[in-house]
Amino acid sequence: MNKDIKIAVVEDDDNLRFLVSHRLQTENFQVIQCSNGVDAEKIILEETPDIVLLDWMLPGKEGIDVCESVRKAGFENIIIMMTAKSQDIDKIDAYSFGVTDYITKPFNMDVLVAMIENKVRFFVPKTQNEIYHFGQTEHHPNVHSLMRDGKKIELTILENRILLHFLQNKGRDITREELMEVVWGYSSNVNTRTLDMHVVRLRKKIETNPDKPYYLQTVRGLGYKFINDEAENPA
Repeated sequence: MNKDIKIAVVEDDDNLRFLVSHRLQTENFQVIQCSNGVDAEKIILEETPDIVLLDWMLPGKEGIDVCESVRKAGFENIIIMMTAKSQDIDKIDAYSFGVTDYITKPFNMDVLVAMIENKVRFFVPKTQNEIYHFGQTEHHPNVHSLMRDGKKIELTILENRILLHFLQNKGRDITREELMEVVWGYSSNVNTRTLDMHVVRLRKKIETNPDKPYYLQTVRGLGYKFINDEAENPA
């Protein structure tokens, strides 16, 4: 399994934060860490980790408030809440604030790693070594990035999944519903505006003129289509 995954560990208990971070590093994950809610919000938005392990009770700003804030700011990657609260109502609250999943303390470290492995397996493409080409750009889905003119352009996990689906279905009209199922899964309650927002951000990374996209075109009333006819490419 690909391990080029960055995980933020946000926990005010120094011992637990050290233990979790150390274990994840031994599993070859990249780890960044902090101990309070204010720093957490800043680090999540600046570093855009693929997965956030977020303690519920934090000094400065509670984990649930951090989650709500970064979601409103456009952070769409995985957030796993670490909580000592085990009542169902708290779990429902967590989902309503944008938590992807939760793990109840005290937890077995193997269970935590298994949960993370499961998320990585779902969100990171299975085409580990395949490289896709369009125009002067290479897409490396296994490290969710683009290469153009010798420069690396980072993609979020969700942007990566969206682009990969388009590149595997060039020239085909793809409905928003299909895209949402591919990217978020069948049980998702994500709305189409969120999908459109990710498409806008993706265009800024792949298009010469994002306002007049060449590759990632809108199909009115339906969804999108990815065009890759180099003969017609004005660039």
